[in-house]
Amino acid sequence: MHAQVGDRLHVHGRNVGIPDQRGKIVEVRGQDGTPPYLVRFPDGRETLVFPGPDCVVEHEADGNVTEPG
Repeated sequence: MHAQVGDRLHVHGRNVGIPDQRGKIVEVRGQDGTPPYLVRFPDGRETLVFPGPDCVVEHEADGNVTEPG
C-alpha cells in the first residue's frame, strides 16, 4: 500500500452496524509512501493508522482506488 499527503483512507466497517470511515492522510511516516499514516477524520480527531486488509487508499490526484498490499 502506498499513499501521499492528501489521499483518503477508506476503512471498511467490519461488523454489522459499524459504518465505513474515511479520513484524509495528513502525514506519511513510512518510506516511499508506505504506512503508517497520520489520518484526520471528519470529526476532527487525528490518529496514527497502520492499515489492515479492511483499508483502501483513494488517491486524490487521479481518483483511482488502490487495494491493500
